[in-house]
Amino acid sequence: MVHMILNLQLIKNKILQLVLVNLIIIKLKSHSKKPIKALIEIPNWLGDCVMFTPAFDNIINYYNDIEITIFGSSASIEFIKNHPKIVNTLTVDSKNKFSYKTFSNLGSFDVFFSFRGSIRAKIIKFIISATNKYQYSHDKYPKRHQVEKYVDFVNDCLNTKTSPGNLSCYLTNVKDKGTSRILGINPGASYGSAKRWYPKQFAKIAIELSDNFDIMIFGGADELEFAKEIESHLTRNNISNYLNLAGKTSISELTNYISNLDIFITGDSGPMHIAASLDIPTVALFGPTNPIETSQWKNPHSVIIKKALECQPCMKRTCPLKHHNCMKLIEAREVIDSISEVSQR
Repeated sequence: MVHMILNLQLIKNKILQLVLVNLIIIKLKSHSKKPIKALIEIPNWLGDCVMFTPAFDNIINYYNDIEITIFGSSASIEFIKNHPKIVNTLTVDSKNKFSYKTFSNLGSFDVFFSFRGSIRAKIIKFIISATNKYQYSHDKYPKRHQVEKYVDFVNDCLNTKTSPGNLSCYLTNVKDKGTSRILGINPGASYGSAKRWYPKQFAKIAIELSDNFDIMIFGGADELEFAKEIESHLTRNNISNYLNLAGKTSISELTNYISNLDIFITGDSGPMHIAASLDIPTVALFGPTNPIETSQWKNPHSVIIKKALECQPCMKRTCPLKHHNCMKLIEAREVIDSISEVSQR
């Protein structure tokens, strides 16, 4: 009996030893395994980069242990660069000249994803040293939301069937807004004048709501004129509780200001998509572009105003018919009424 007990104890000890050895081996393997090195060309436009984040998250979830180098426009890089999996960035836009030699000197990668389909992007894909290379093609995917197109592209590359999640915002250090309610107005749209509503109309809304909201005016460096015109309407009506931020914010600062808004009125633009990533109540004005493809993704507090014209969506930077009725026919009153609607959601 004693002999049997001793044998059982020996067997138990051997099993424990085997378990411990296997655990050590697994741990050693996990430490010795190198992370996947990925190079990603991110979308050029800020709004597209925001809509790309669900696909980006899917790539990271697929590989898990991954180190990512990204390249793209300065605006897109600033929005996404704080993700912990990004180890290196390369700015490529009109302000930062580059040579194709830059890409040949980046070294080797396990995988390369390009979320652009331009000729330049195709040349870069040819130059890049990577085991697997994938390039997005806008024509390959049917007319559906841009978020879904990017996610479908990643699914095709990785042979997965992942559904698109929510938009992500990787910027932090959100400011404390205080107690005042804030209305944000964004008259700009970098794509072109066809997407812009009129400063006088924005000003009408700001003037009517100034008793209940402080006003923030947004816009890029190319949109100072529009913001200044709104400001002049406000000052002529003795409105002083406003802040003109046009041309004064980085992408990080822009995001922080948007995060504190109670209501946002904007055209189809990068700031509109940033607001969507933060679930900010938004009234979005659509003219030449198609809300089926570029509306706020999964923002439950969003209202779209769009005129049902035969010429919509033309997808042009300037109105080809010269009347611009898709934006001109939108009245300040219907936007104000939509603010009431979105506030109740």
